[in-house]
Amino acid sequence: MTGFSPNFQSDLWSLIRMRRDVRRFKPDAIDPEIVDRCLRSFSLAPSVGLSEPWRIVMVNSAEGRAAARENFLEANADALAGYSGDDAKIYSGLKLSGMDLSPVQMSVWCDAGTTKGKGLGAGTMPEMKAYSCVSAVMQFWLMLKAHGVGMGWVSILDPDRLARDLDVPDGWKLIGYFCIGYPEEEHETPELERAGWEQRQALPDMLVR
Repeated sequence: MTGFSPNFQSDLWSLIRMRRDVRRFKPDAIDPEIVDRCLRSFSLAPSVGLSEPWRIVMVNSAEGRAAARENFLEANADALAGYSGDDAKIYSGLKLSGMDLSPVQMSVWCDAGTTKGKGLGAGTMPEMKAYSCVSAVMQFWLMLKAHGVGMGWVSILDPDRLARDLDVPDGWKLIGYFCIGYPEEEHETPELERAGWEQRQALPDMLVR
């Protein structure tokens, strides 16, 4: 096979355009089979040295979710205190977490100490293991979107506190906390752009050497 059909290419481009960071969810439950099918995409993700360093913690308990949401609320208040003027006004109106309604919640961690992969490719750039986790998350995100499911990435958290609250093994580093569910609305434009926080570039910055 030398390539996919123009129709497939168009659909893939639409999928990439419509993949948004969702914070506003419907409370509707998701078929567990859909989530399981999308989670299998992790096994197809690239990883440095085939180390597969991602570790997934499903957060199903009311206690775990409450602890994560309280963590977010405190970290978000601290973040707001760091802004002033118009930025503070815009920030205070942003919804930066879907923890209140998303029916599925999980966290992804990087086990940088894994011996799988025998260190190949990570000796000069140890951060490649975290990058591998991010690549896996992106594949999972696109798979969810292909099933009509949205996801939001929460990074406004105290990682050490979350590690304690979720009782994860020592040495795991937080990649993100993820809220998953059916979105209230569909948008091609990021919410932060719609709110006037920042503008997206049409092309990435590039240097030619």
